[in-house]
Amino acid sequence: MSWPDQLVLFIISLVANAFSAFAGGGAGLIQFPVLIFLGLPFSVALATHKIASVALGVGATLRNLRTHRLQSNLVWNIVLFGVPGVVAGANIILFVPDRSAEISLGLLTIGLGLYSLFKPSLGLQKQSVVFSRYHHMAGGGVLFVIGMLNGSLTSGTGLFVTLWLVRWYGLDYKLAVAYTLVLVGLFWNGTGAVTLGLLAQIQWNWLPALLLGSLLGGFIGAHLAIVKGNQWIKRAFEAITLIIGAKLVIG
Repeated sequence: MSWPDQLVLFIISLVANAFSAFAGGGAGLIQFPVLIFLGLPFSVALATHKIASVALGVGATLRNLRTHRLQSNLVWNIVLFGVPGVVAGANIILFVPDRSAEISLGLLTIGLGLYSLFKPSLGLQKQSVVFSRYHHMAGGGVLFVIGMLNGSLTSGTGLFVTLWLVRWYGLDYKLAVAYTLVLVGLFWNGTGAVTLGLLAQIQWNWLPALLLGSLLGGFIGAHLAIVKGNQWIKRAFEAITLIIGAKLVIG
C-alpha cells in the first residue's frame, strides 16, 4: 500500500479502537467493513482485522492494569469458557454464509442497547453477587456462546461480554469494560487471530498501520473510560450497540 493509504488505515484504526475501548467493544463496526471496502475478501479481511484487534487488547491492558485489579476467579471463567468458543466459531465461519447470521446478530445487538437504555441504573454501581458453582457454570455457558460469535462474526461481540459481566456478574460498566478489553482483547482475539491465521490468508502489508492504530486507540479509549466514569460509558455503550446493530441489519 502507498503511504497515504497506510495513513488512512491508521486513522480509521485509531478512531475505531478508541471508541471500542471506551464503550467496551465495537471496533469491528468501522475497521472490519473498511478492510472489505478497500478490496479484501471476507475471510482475508476477517483474519487481518482479528490480528490487528489484539493490539487493542495490549493498549487497553497497559492502561487498565494500572488502575484495576482483576479477580482471578472471574478471569479464569472468561478465559476457560470463552476461548474454546472462539476456536469453534473461527472454524465454522469460513464455511457458512454470513448474511443471515449478521442480521440475527444485529437484532440481538440492538436488543442489548435497548435493554441497557431502559434500565437506567444498570451498571452504574457494582452489585454484590454470590459466585456459586451454578453461577460460574451458567455464566460460562453464555460466555462460550459469545466466544463463538467472537470467533466468527467479529463486529460487536465485546459489547455482549461487557453487558453480560454487568448483568450476570454484578460489575459496574467501568470494571466490566476493563475485563472485556484485557481478556477479550488479548485472549479471545489472540486465539481467534491464531486460528484464522492458520485457516485463511492474511494481508500482512496492511498490518503495521492497523496494529499501531489499534494499540494507541486501545490505550486512549481505556484512559477515557477510566476518567469519565460509569454514566459516560453506559451512554457510549448504548449508542455503539444501536449503531452496530443497525449496521449489521442494513448491511
